[in-house]
Amino acid sequence: MKPAFLQTRPPDAEESALASEASRTLHQRNAPDPGRRSVLLRTGGGNFPPVEVPASAYRLFLDILDEMAQGRGVVLSPARQEMTTQQAADLANVSRPYVVKLIDNGVIPCRRVGSRRMVKTEDVQEYLEKARSRGAEALDLLAAQAQELQMGY
Repeated sequence: MKPAFLQTRPPDAEESALASEASRTLHQRNAPDPGRRSVLLRTGGGNFPPVEVPASAYRLFLDILDEMAQGRGVVLSPARQEMTTQQAADLANVSRPYVVKLIDNGVIPCRRVGSRRMVKTEDVQEYLEKARSRGAEALDLLAAQAQELQMGY
């Protein structure tokens, strides 16, 4: 059985520098325009034909390199997969009891499998996006209030 998500450790300095250079080069040479559905990649040496990959997969690869260049690990997850509350907590970087509380309060939907609560990866990701959005709105509000009060921020 495949894991609910694949997670890389944060890259070390050498990997981060390598990812940064690769990202810069690929963005310059092969940046797919939004209308393209695929990208041709050339593999090592002249003995192998180019490989056609979906443009969305290529853009995801560039995003992974960008994150690694910033020194961050990456989590990949199939959108329609389910996970346990512990896996959801790991993905959201919160405690399992907090995820259970979100489920019990109806914030994140789940289904029961025996005594386990199973949540869809996409529901956890949607919750995280909403939480980030609320956080950004709160920061914008605080910055506006600081400007009104002439606090020098």
